Parts: sequence; C-alpha cells; structure tokens
Amino acid sequence: MDDVAASEQRSRGKLLVNLGSGVKGSARLPAIFAAWRELRIDVDPRVAPDILADTTDLSSIESGSVDAVWSSHCLEHVYLHQVGKAIGEAYRILVDDGFLCVIVPDLQAIAEYLAADRLHETVYESPAGPVTAHDMIFGFGPYLSQGRSSMAHKCGFTPTLLLQKLREAPFAEIIMRRRANSELAAVACKRAAGGNAQRDALLAGLEL
Repeated sequence: MDDVAASEQRSRGKLLVNLGSGVKGSARLPAIFAAWRELRIDVDPRVAPDILADTTDLSSIESGSVDAVWSSHCLEHVYLHQVGKAIGEAYRILVDDGFLCVIVPDLQAIAEYLAADRLHETVYESPAGPVTAHDMIFGFGPYLSQGRSSMAHKCGFTPTLLLQKLREAPFAEIIMRRRANSELAAVACKRAAGGNAQRDALLAGLEL
C-alpha cells in the first residue's frame, strides 16, 4: 500500500466485517471495535444486513480491504466441508496485518451435558433468552420454531477440529482460548504479533 492509500485508509477509520451479524445492535462487540466502521453480513434478509451474503462467498468485498473479521456463532451454520471456504474468504478480505476472531460452541464441553442426560438444561442466558445444551448442538430452538432455518447448526467444533480448519488458510499465528458458556474462541492473524505485549493487548481487547 503506498503512502497516499495508507493515509486514506487511516482517515476512513478501521473496518470490521461482522459475519452472521443478526439484527443491527443485537450483537455485543468488544470495546476494541467501538470506533471502527462495521460492515454487517448475514444470509437472512429479515435482519437487514449491509450485505446479504453467505459466509462462503464474500466476493462483494475487495481483497485486502478489511482490518478484522468477527465471526461469533456463525461457522457452525455452514456444513463442515464449507468451513474452509468461509475461512479462506475471511483471509482473502483481510489487510496484511488483519485478524479473524472466531467464536463457536465448544462441543467437547457440551458433551458433559449430553453424557449426564442434561441436554434440556440451560447453559447460559443470552439477550434472546436461555440457551440450552440442545440449542448449542443443533441451533437456537426459539428461532428455528419461527421458521428461521438458517439458524440450524450444520457442523460443530472441538479445539482440534477448529484449529485444523483455521490452519487450512496461511495465517501466521493462531491463538485459541476456552471461554465461559461452553464456547471456543480463536484469533487468527495474517501477521504474527510483534511480541507478547502486542499479543496480550489484542487478546485483552477482544476480551479473550
């Protein structure tokens, strides 16, 4: 990027692509993104996204034009054989020092509910209502009952499987964390952090 283009990019502010964004304002983003521009992507026209698109086809977004991609409870809504393509699209649109943050249900943790015959029990409370272990495996029941079939889960992840899929793209660094509420989180960076301080600052900013 030349000096003029870099200056124009700074003046526009950083750009976040929010995959599977849902209704505007419904997703709580980390404070690190407070001053960023947000481009909302969703496959459901009822949530009025900025771009109506599947995560496996972000062709309407220019390569190397996005500072970060946020994918919270989104990847499980595509089939496993499509996950690599979705991650590849996120990688393509990121700038050279951009990063992808992925949050998905942790099926290894949720398996404890299954083994103990507690599939019906609430794992955590969300803004949309209580989320059960069954919801985390198959999709949020109240939305599915409204005919929102895109909310069904088509695959699932354990730490090893998520890491395997992220490694299909040439990210320089991948950091994984387990979160509360039986969630897995991963940050995949196109350029490795410049040291522990920079890495820790990013993770703190993402609340990981």
